[in-house]
Amino acid sequence: MRIITGKYKGRHFDIPRTFKARPTTDFAKENIFNVLTGYIDFDGATALDLFSGTGSISLELASRGCAHVVSIEADRDHHRFILQCLQKLQPLGDGSLLADSKSAQTGQPEKNRPQVAAIRGDVFRYLKNCKQQFDFIFADPPYALKELPTIPSLIFEKNLLKEDGVFVFEHGKDHSFTDHPNFVEHRQYGSVNFSIFQPLHQG
Repeated sequence: MRIITGKYKGRHFDIPRTFKARPTTDFAKENIFNVLTGYIDFDGATALDLFSGTGSISLELASRGCAHVVSIEADRDHHRFILQCLQKLQPLGDGSLLADSKSAQTGQPEKNRPQVAAIRGDVFRYLKNCKQQFDFIFADPPYALKELPTIPSLIFEKNLLKEDGVFVFEHGKDHSFTDHPNFVEHRQYGSVNFSIFQPLHQG
């Protein structure tokens, strides 16, 4: 697992072979982030990474300058691995993973709030209780998850995106979201499919 660009560009992390997580491939991750540069400036943005697995996307977002990233992962071992990766990026005494006034260009995060908040918990329970809005949301649920088709509508019903926010949904080839009212475009890289959504603009 590799961080593509930004402050931690080139850092590698070895994923334990025992993991069930299917991380987004470096090839697919690099390509979708290239597309996203036309949608959003990650520097200073707030982001939500759902079903974060190995933390690949959360680490990439932190490297690209997001002021605050909330990472949600239910599996105990995967969550521990994300914390270990964050610790490796932030040596003792280095505040690199803490938000500061310079990085907080959007929103008003607390000065000492961690740049990445890695939360172990159920995604649907988190979404039900979430009151925050984000500039960027990424979701990579297990492709066989029965609730997978409901996730895009849930994001917009809960009004979790800011007005110009972007939601990227990774899914298998068996699902299509082109008929969803918030759908913008679809990208495919190998066997990885991404659907991009944005809020509807009134007027």
